[in-house]
Amino acid sequence: MDPATTRRLLTSLSDRDAARLLHDWMLWARDKQLPPAGDWRVWLILAGRGFGKTRTGAEWVRALAESQRAGRIALVGETAGDARDVMIEGESGLLACTPPWSRPHYEPSKRRVTWPNGAMATCFSADDPDQLRGPQFDAAWADEIAKWRYEAAWDNLMLGLRLGIDPRCVATTTPKPRAWLSRLMTDPRTVVTRGGTRENAANLAPAFLEQILARYDGTQLGRQEIEGEYLVDIPGALWTRSLLASVRVSCRAVPELARIVVAVDPAVTSGAASDETGVVVAGLDDAGGFWVLEDLTARLSPDLWARRAVDAYHRHRADAVVCEVNQGGDLVAATLRTVDPALPVRAVRATRGKRLRAEPVAALYEQGRVRHAGAFEALEDQMAGFTGAAGDASPDRLDALVWALTDLMSGPAAAESREFLI
Repeated sequence: MDPATTRRLLTSLSDRDAARLLHDWMLWARDKQLPPAGDWRVWLILAGRGFGKTRTGAEWVRALAESQRAGRIALVGETAGDARDVMIEGESGLLACTPPWSRPHYEPSKRRVTWPNGAMATCFSADDPDQLRGPQFDAAWADEIAKWRYEAAWDNLMLGLRLGIDPRCVATTTPKPRAWLSRLMTDPRTVVTRGGTRENAANLAPAFLEQILARYDGTQLGRQEIEGEYLVDIPGALWTRSLLASVRVSCRAVPELARIVVAVDPAVTSGAASDETGVVVAGLDDAGGFWVLEDLTARLSPDLWARRAVDAYHRHRADAVVCEVNQGGDLVAATLRTVDPALPVRAVRATRGKRLRAEPVAALYEQGRVRHAGAFEALEDQMAGFTGAAGDASPDRLDALVWALTDLMSGPAAAESREFLI
């Protein structure tokens, strides 16, 4: 319709009809924001900032709940705060897009939204994968999955998606290279929708659009954050995916090693939202080649990570356990020695930034001197995503790797001359 006809139509509407029109998502949505046809398990929306991913996920959940096609729905955000502030209470979240006549009852203390017809959506944090053990759902909305720290959160969500005759999940995210996300994209039961920021320009503040385009348009970061491209390599990262793929060999190819160390990068706390404790085993052969043997990183209590490190030390018949002591000081070595009093422990202390410490190790990879005895996907995700930029998540696995290879680079004489922590 031409503008004049549109104005006449809108002014002729009653308040009731205008409200119904305002909340008719089928009318307002772009084609890419509507569920795809066909038999699919996961609808993966990979799109740039401001595309309308949150609104799309919220409207999909709303339609399922109001039509009673789903009775139990999981809302999984990167953190508990994200699930609450973005998926439920946000400007494009569930409460904002639901019309007044069918507004659900929100109980923040129970992390729950309940519709008048009994349909219920419950919030979960991807930072606590065990939250998703046990509950069952017939639908799920997973937000910003490329930022999730633990693949186990996705696995547990999929295992709980088992109610009804056709349980489905919509996953909305700005793309970032993750090994398990790549596998999800190629799964035959996944439908992928791609989109960019410009497609939603009519609903974005002109100043935001002008600023973000002026700064990032045409750059690699812009391709990822604006155009929504799934880039294999991140601008500024010290390792590329192709390089990491080239260093993988079979475990049977590992030669006799002259030195082996177990490196530990302990987390400050051990709660549900804590960082993981990095535990990596690496060795050096007689020809000067470096071998990454195991990545045993996990979120563990001090006693459990100490037991894990000591067990690796004995299984691999390592020379020492190298531990970073910036956070825990003498307590780090003392914790290890509660498990094995005779354990040789070498303390290392970070005096430079993470990127500066990692650069010599990255150079070893570029020189073809490092091999991975197998595929360490979680470790390689951190390596391929590490730029050293402020605000990046703590790369616990990478930190442990850097400590291990740095110790091996120092040579046996330098290592033996270091004082053990008592």
